[in-house]
Amino acid sequence: MTVTAGIGYALLALGPSLSLFVSVISKKPFLILTLLSSTLVWLISLIILSGIWRAFLPLKSTTWWPFAILIFSSVAFQEGLRLLFWKVYKRLEDILDAFADRVSKPRLYLTDKMQIALAGGLGHGVAHAVFFCVSLLTPAFGPATYFVDRCSQIPFFLVSAIIALAFVTIHTFSMVIAFNGYAEGNKVDQLFVPSVHLAAGMMTLINFASGGCIIGIPLLFLMAILTLMHCGRMVWRSLTENQRQGMGNSCSLCGKTALTSFFNIQSCIYFVQFNGH
Repeated sequence: MTVTAGIGYALLALGPSLSLFVSVISKKPFLILTLLSSTLVWLISLIILSGIWRAFLPLKSTTWWPFAILIFSSVAFQEGLRLLFWKVYKRLEDILDAFADRVSKPRLYLTDKMQIALAGGLGHGVAHAVFFCVSLLTPAFGPATYFVDRCSQIPFFLVSAIIALAFVTIHTFSMVIAFNGYAEGNKVDQLFVPSVHLAAGMMTLINFASGGCIIGIPLLFLMAILTLMHCGRMVWRSLTENQRQGMGNSCSLCGKTALTSFFNIQSCIYFVQFNGH
């Protein structure tokens, strides 16, 4: 293969993330900081997990259950870290809202909170892609490619890039779902994220079967599409409810203002009539 192929693999894995960064994240410095901090946190978590499991290596490739335990423990660790990440963010959000109240500025809007969650999720996805795909692409810039016996139809680097793209999508939008679920106490959203994460991780075990990548990759993208659809419905529902609440508050305020004005006018009329008599 050539440099062009290596760049193509990298863009396949991280191209959509780059587009999302340029179109949304780069416009606000706070989102950039959130993205960088999230990427660092998830990279450190992956390094810790790899350090723990290094003591049990090498695993027998003929049996799948040790890898299933590895994936389950990794997902559990990362989902616990996700909850901790949200609690840290929530505390920071309270500080920002308190500061906004002191300086008579508006608090964070719902769209701002969703963008922060999106930046955090993108950091998670980028960390996954860097750790499991980009770090393996150095040989792809050479004059040859590499195939594995169990997926001889597709180059190994292409498989890695495609899987990385699926996980970037899942992690990015799962964070939006999780943050909303934690904030609203929505159990469905709270359970959806770890369930999809675990299911997607277990689907990678299909690649151990001969020709399994032909089945595993479409299933993985099915989970990514499911995550996108659920996130879209959740965002639409939250924005609609927020808009209705805003209209309700506005109507209530308008009603109180109109009622006050009515009583003021009536008082003036009575005052004029009384003085006229």
